[in-house]
Amino acid sequence: MQILKPDFTRFKSITDFPYAENFVDFDTLKMHYIDEGKGETILALHGEPTWSYLYRKFIPILKDYRFIAPDLIGFGKSDKIVGRKNYSFDLHFRSLENLIHKLDINDITLVVQDWGGILGLCLLAKYPERFKRVVVLNTFLPVGKKMSFFFKLWRMYAKYHPSLSIGTIIRQASYQKIPAEVIKAYEAPFPNRKHKGGAVAFPLLVPATPNDPAVKPIQKARDVLSKWDKPALVMFSDNDKVLGGLQKFFYKLIPTANEQQKIIIKDAGHFLQEEKGEEIAMYIDKFIKGELKTK
Repeated sequence: MQILKPDFTRFKSITDFPYAENFVDFDTLKMHYIDEGKGETILALHGEPTWSYLYRKFIPILKDYRFIAPDLIGFGKSDKIVGRKNYSFDLHFRSLENLIHKLDINDITLVVQDWGGILGLCLLAKYPERFKRVVVLNTFLPVGKKMSFFFKLWRMYAKYHPSLSIGTIIRQASYQKIPAEVIKAYEAPFPNRKHKGGAVAFPLLVPATPNDPAVKPIQKARDVLSKWDKPALVMFSDNDKVLGGLQKFFYKLIPTANEQQKIIIKDAGHFLQEEKGEEIAMYIDKFIKGELKTK
């Protein structure tokens, strides 16, 4: 298994991400994370094909909290493994287990989106005692049922594209025009095809059949969330071409989600943290303070 270290020179031109680098060892790999502020812990997990840069707009708003956001293995400033077949649900899940154990964090407010949701909600299901509340943004919990035609095309694109275009994915899944320097920041972790194994793998790791090994922990996440009695906030955007409308699934699944205001983030696409980061962070602050309760 060939491991690639990030080319840190590619990150030097990023002017809106001044946060200190932290690393935790995971097997033979190093996982990068940002760890800003003090107070109650917020753990924010990104998805495909982004990295902790996605959450940069949250940190100034949530300055009264300890804000932790890792880069999943294969993304951001974390180590990359060459070859998409070397990535698995289990690898990513264990890396997050390792993170919360080594940092020994508890009373966590979990914030998840995209694959961060699949992994993070499974993490919550295994260690519910460590989590105090959860914020669910544009994600899903697939258990191997029939995929949409759009998602099948996305899987084919990821599998057969000669060098997956990270910038194109960000642009096409966004509602607003994303500035060129921001696209460059999202492309920074991926200097060439060899660094893109993790990004290529994620669409192919979404369970396509009920026998997929990821289905069992995902089903457990569904089961735990169906009985969740701690606070939960669901916020989806109004222009997500990928997962639009799935907020209804989570409102039906999580009983306590209906105790909070039902918020739709307007004029944002799949990467709602990028397009409406300050607004979402403001709602999270109010949520933690108990100011969004409907009853």
